[in-house]
Amino acid sequence: MPEAGSSDAKPFSRHQVGATDLRLPQLGFGAAHLGGMWGRVPGDRARATLKAAWDGGIRFYDTAPWYGRGLSEHRLGDFLIDRPRADFVLTTKVGRTLHRPDDPAAFDMTPWPGGLRFDIRFSYSYDAVMRSYEQSLQRLGIENVDALLIHDPDPRAHGEDFPTRMRELETGGIRALEELKAAGQIKAVGMGINTEAALTEVVPRVPLDLLIVAMPYTLLDQSALPAMESLRG
Repeated sequence: MPEAGSSDAKPFSRHQVGATDLRLPQLGFGAAHLGGMWGRVPGDRARATLKAAWDGGIRFYDTAPWYGRGLSEHRLGDFLIDRPRADFVLTTKVGRTLHRPDDPAAFDMTPWPGGLRFDIRFSYSYDAVMRSYEQSLQRLGIENVDALLIHDPDPRAHGEDFPTRMRELETGGIRALEELKAAGQIKAVGMGINTEAALTEVVPRVPLDLLIVAMPYTLLDQSALPAMESLRG
């Protein structure tokens, strides 16, 4: 298997993202299921999966605090910490902070039955974004990430709190992300969304360098492609 960046390994060749210093390959590893969505993933299986991806040439890894309520970041960081930092691209997300639940024994693990027992608080405020970033670095055990993505900014995720969350993002959260980028702590600011509506209703609200469009843009469902192309125009 050719090394990432070689001319005969097109899926692993890195391409510049807009006007940023971030360079991404066409193929990466989404670490959501290391968090145990359908049940606990044994640690040895998680590590074997990551090793297989690495040995296969994967050098771009994406995670989030939400995945397993912190477990995905723990497991991904534990694997990557032994690899040269310059050899891989690492992204995570902001919008949720983790906290000890009032009653861990009675804590509802849905939808991560194999995850960790931490309560989630949604916020896109300046302070919450900064706290989410710092918490992620600590869970990963890695001192920097290449990009931060605003996670799940859509009405389906927030319900009646959606207007409040958007005000937080527009007045505080995006400022935090732009400060981190200007300081060189991250190379790019992105957004991770799950609905086609978010492409037209949320994405234009703040300046972004990249998008991860999870649900409406897959190999089988490309219904969001026209909306994505309109954003590029």
